[in-house]
Amino acid sequence: MTSHPIAPELTSVTDTSTAVIRGVVPVAELANFFDRSFTTLATVAASQNVAITGPAYALYRGVPTDTADLEVGFPTSEPIDPTDGVEAGSLPAGRVARAIHQGGYDQLGSSWGQLEQWIRDQGLQPAAPFWEVYVTQPRPDMDPDELRTELNWPVTG
Repeated sequence: MTSHPIAPELTSVTDTSTAVIRGVVPVAELANFFDRSFTTLATVAASQNVAITGPAYALYRGVPTDTADLEVGFPTSEPIDPTDGVEAGSLPAGRVARAIHQGGYDQLGSSWGQLEQWIRDQGLQPAAPFWEVYVTQPRPDMDPDELRTELNWPVTG
């Protein structure tokens, strides 16, 4: 299946409390960083009785090159106490262009590119940071075409 954003739209989002792990990570090591981080985040949240209120996400501070400057996390019911590399964070409020990427993670770059073009076609400018929400939790035995990733890109203009 060819991955692509489905029905991009403009929407407003509110500030959301999160528990995060930040890093500047070589792109080749992102999968390991995600796996380690999400395990640690869930353990720390549970140990503090802080509820995870939505799916995992990754927020990028700029377009990845050989490395990605990012944070991975979960939305939470309240701020978390910093420990074990986990920090309190937030997803920003504002106007975003949003689309759903359908398919494997290896095609996310193409979907981000298509969303950027859609933003520019609307006469808007993409801004940083931008983030992806992993709507479908991956499983080792699943068909990658079943994955859904929500793309969120703040816009100005």
